[in-house]
Amino acid sequence: MKHLWLTAYADIVESLRARWFMVYTLVFGGLVVVLFAYGLAESRIMGFTGLSRLLLTYIQISMAILPVFVLITTVRSVAGDREAGVFEYLLSLPISLAAWFWGKIFGRFLVVFLPVLLAMVGAVIWGTIKGVNVPWDLFIYYTGLLMALAWCFLGIGMLISTLARSSDVAQGAAFVVWLTLLLFLDLILLGILIQEQLPAETAVAIALVNPMQVFRTATMMLFDPQLVLLGPSAYVILDTFGQKGYIAYALLYPILVGTACAALGFLHFRRSDLP
Repeated sequence: MKHLWLTAYADIVESLRARWFMVYTLVFGGLVVVLFAYGLAESRIMGFTGLSRLLLTYIQISMAILPVFVLITTVRSVAGDREAGVFEYLLSLPISLAAWFWGKIFGRFLVVFLPVLLAMVGAVIWGTIKGVNVPWDLFIYYTGLLMALAWCFLGIGMLISTLARSSDVAQGAAFVVWLTLLLFLDLILLGILIQEQLPAETAVAIALVNPMQVFRTATMMLFDPQLVLLGPSAYVILDTFGQKGYIAYALLYPILVGTACAALGFLHFRRSDLP
């Protein structure tokens, strides 16, 4: 366990020195500043006012930005070390492969999730100073959703990093994965439904395999409990899960996907020709 946390600490220090972390932090911090600057905290839409509106907008934007940032930065973890020629040196240290691999995952998770959390905490602090009502239930739930989404794509990124033999291949694969999941939100899924005349249950099941669609639907449910925006597919979701059941599914499913991908990556990492 000591070696695991030492590896995590080393990965955190390395990430903090990288330029991508500064850009990553500025992006999420800048989002909150821009949303406050344009007065979203004082606007009203569908009964949502104050920080509720700001957090809702923030999490919708994060859905598009967070996965690609996590993937692009994570896929270089293993593939980048192998390509840089430091792989054999790192693995020659008196540390187990499991501690090294999972240490890098936990360290990278703290790095990618911390700016997101700090941006939300900053919004809450600023809103409190301004006397705006803080929706603590939304804050806790949105934090959990973002944590689950970050962990999911972190696991996918580590799997890609162990399979790819170079950082360029890993980054290309990461972009393809992100683009495919993004397209399956609406465009491709709608085309399949129209051309193949699939039952509604099958189309919804395909949609809910995509962690980004699960995340998106969960954010809708808090301000639209009946999921009116989704149309007839809302009946399938609500009849199958119920509101509380789907909220739990949206939190647990991405974590399970990320853990499964990370575990597969570790198995391949342990059995493959490491150098």
